[in-house]
Amino acid sequence: MENERTSTIKIGKKEYELILTNKATKELNNKFGGLDKIGNKLAEATNVADQLDLVIWLIVLLANQAILRSNLENGESKELLKEEDVEVLTSPADLTTYTEAIMDCLVKGTNREVKGEESKN
Repeated sequence: MENERTSTIKIGKKEYELILTNKATKELNNKFGGLDKIGNKLAEATNVADQLDLVIWLIVLLANQAILRSNLENGESKELLKEEDVEVLTSPADLTTYTEAIMDCLVKGTNREVKGEESKN
């Protein structure tokens, strides 16, 4: 079930899980005014540097949620991902792949599983 709520990306030689948590949702809302505005913000970025800054910020936020969750649930102390590390370990060619993974994570994180009652017919 947990994998249904996450996306995975590769940064350098390591895979990172992206997950949308309530904490991340609050940060996204504060920065963008709502989850629904993120796509527009990416599209409105006027240059590659702005797009990269935004995508890298989103990656770090969502990847760190998975790391923090793992640390809390498993008593670990894995180091959090830093924006500078992502900048060095990625290239502009990765932008599309990462944007897709971010959007996939956001969609998965906001989907609700609705179960109806079985029909007697």
